[in-house]
Amino acid sequence: MKKLLFMAWAVAVAMTACGTQEKPAAPVPEGDVARIGASDIAYVQVEAVLAESDLYKSEGVALQEKTQKAQNSWAQREKNLQAEAAKLQEKYQKGLITTSDAQAQQESIQKRVAAYQNSAQKEAQALEEENFVFSNRAQDLLQRAVDEINADGKYKLIINASALIDADTTLNITPAVLAKVNELYAADKKEKKK
Repeated sequence: MKKLLFMAWAVAVAMTACGTQEKPAAPVPEGDVARIGASDIAYVQVEAVLAESDLYKSEGVALQEKTQKAQNSWAQREKNLQAEAAKLQEKYQKGLITTSDAQAQQESIQKRVAAYQNSAQKEAQALEEENFVFSNRAQDLLQRAVDEINADGKYKLIINASALIDADTTLNITPAVLAKVNELYAADKKEKKK
């Protein structure tokens, strides 16, 4: 209670110090005022839920590895093409090939660079779309889990722990959300197999 009063006081001081004043709200009849107690508030460590979920462990890690593999492949292809171009330049400067041969080989390298860039761009777009779909699936599972946990309306406020500065650990519903996310993911997988 002291923390809430202190926070309200700090906000009031900050608003006064900035010279901004909020217009007073219309009076609310006393019967309509809802009291929020500590048991009405909960927080979730969203990043921990996502990182520890079965979805991430089975599909997220594989997607990360696929993305890393593609990036390594792109870097290697780029390095090989640069080395080939440098080798061609060196041969030409040493007079080991004719100007017309150098130009023909340079055009060949440029065509391969353009083809590589086109293919890498398409591959990157496909990976970006896979990451987008994965992220949306994870957010959907998280939201459904929170909705099911709070189906009875027990919590009036559930917040992401990344916004917290300090909170009592008894308000942490992360383990319950993680369990529900895993349960929903398993049900989705089972449904998908049908």
